[in-house]
Amino acid sequence: MPTRSSTARPLRIGGVPEHFNLPWKLALEDGAFARAGVPVRFEEYPGGTGAMAEALGEKRLDAALMLTEGAVLDIFRGAENRLVKVFVSSSLTWGIHVAADSNIRRVAQIEGRRVAISRHGSGSHLIAVVDALQRGFDVQGMAFEVVGNLDGARAALAGGRAEVFLWERHMTQPLVDAGEFRRVGERIVPWPAFVVSARRSVIRQRGHELRTALDVATDWARRFRRRRSAVPELYRRYGIDAVDARRWLGEVRWAGSWRRPAAALRRVVSALQAQGALRDPDAPVPDPWCELPAASASRGAQSTS
Repeated sequence: MPTRSSTARPLRIGGVPEHFNLPWKLALEDGAFARAGVPVRFEEYPGGTGAMAEALGEKRLDAALMLTEGAVLDIFRGAENRLVKVFVSSSLTWGIHVAADSNIRRVAQIEGRRVAISRHGSGSHLIAVVDALQRGFDVQGMAFEVVGNLDGARAALAGGRAEVFLWERHMTQPLVDAGEFRRVGERIVPWPAFVVSARRSVIRQRGHELRTALDVATDWARRFRRRRSAVPELYRRYGIDAVDARRWLGEVRWAGSWRRPAAALRRVVSALQAQGALRDPDAPVPDPWCELPAASASRGAQSTS
């Protein structure tokens, strides 16, 4: 039987309000974290990785499920966080979108167009630059419009304040199907989609609990893939139709392993250096990875500031 105190402050875990994080919501609804003796509060951040990095820095979150490139950049810019686990090991496919009535018909025409981003340093910002570099576009002249989240991007494209927007393909598919967005291209990034970034004080003081919580979420991810209700549930909660839901379930991989993704991290660092995201690309960079202690049902919960 777990012996952790039921009065301990919940671990505050942040994530985007997207289908990738549904296992956390299902586990909470089922009471799985409570049965494991780990109090958890899952908080959704429509502003994405940039908003969660800010919340970690302000100690409003203990850990966050962040885009890999954004989480690494956050650490390289001096954040006192470390990566502790890959959450989604499959690569993320970013759709390159324009308004349905845009005069942009081909992806080659997006060069020099104003790009909507959730915030500077976010995934939508970083991948827009990565995509431009891969296509040989001029990145120095790129212009960005900060829109906060997906709804902000919809308004910006509709109002003409931005002309291009990169976001996860399945989340934007309902907008493409409805005729609001038109997808002119895609960009698949060569590293795991999401990692878990945690504050170092939380790793030191509540690492066992955090590992237990992550094991519970990973177990629920495996369960979800096997559920007959998975496809209708994705439609009910996120508006993803049956065809796209089945396609996504066939592609997504939640990581069960705790191994450090060394080669993938090197690719992320190389991409960040190439796009000039690091202030001094020649300066030594911190090791972004930290091993969590093994989960233990006998370790008491502690509170962190």
